[in-house]
Amino acid sequence: MTVMNSVESTTSLQGKYCLITGGSRGLGRAICLAFAKAGASVAFTYSRHDDDAQETEALLEPFVKPIIYKGSVADATHVSATSKDLLQRWPQVDILVNNAGINQMLPLALLDEEDWDKVIAVNLKGPYLFSRAIVKGMIKNKQGSILNIGSFASERFVESPLHYAAAKSGLRGLTEALALEVGKYNVRVNLLSPGLLTEGLSIMVPQHRQKEYIQQTALGQLGNVDDVAAFACFLVSDDNTYMTGAKLVSDGGL
Repeated sequence: MTVMNSVESTTSLQGKYCLITGGSRGLGRAICLAFAKAGASVAFTYSRHDDDAQETEALLEPFVKPIIYKGSVADATHVSATSKDLLQRWPQVDILVNNAGINQMLPLALLDEEDWDKVIAVNLKGPYLFSRAIVKGMIKNKQGSILNIGSFASERFVESPLHYAAAKSGLRGLTEALALEVGKYNVRVNLLSPGLLTEGLSIMVPQHRQKEYIQQTALGQLGNVDDVAAFACFLVSDDNTYMTGAKLVSDGGL
């Protein structure tokens, strides 16, 4: 039995309304599928690739009819419109997963201010905007779970693009501060930081760097998006109600 099947058989999100940013491919798609299979209502956002979004929609439809929004998580107007529309369709949002992210394999000497601003905006401003929009309802309802998807780049002493590492480190701080702020309202906020995976942003890493990573890990392999998604499913579920402000790393033992 795989990890994914094991978690699906024990973790339920039945009756939960879940919003996942960056859900059209990679880890975001896997999280959408894991949540749908666990019984949740699912909405996801994406920014560019219509074909990927349509493929994710087709994969989800045997389990749930997803609600899909196109736009940048760094665009405050898009975030406001998305959250308002979703709350007209749903009674509440129980779970928010801030997964959308971008990266560029650039050294500091070649890093333009525009590159810095773009990566910080998507990876850090986006979670701030969506958390601000959604947490108000969670506070009112005295329940909710926010899961931020970080990176081992902010948890380990590893070589990583400067702007990406800075953004993910900022997300770590956002997670801790927000967890303290909203804990009294029974809202949990946690950070899940994957290592290199076989899909998603990790494919931007050069092959020789991937091989070096594999050699350094205790398990000697890249991660699987389905395994990380299954873990995410547990973290936001009612089986995990006494964890907040946690920084969890799934990197194969780096």
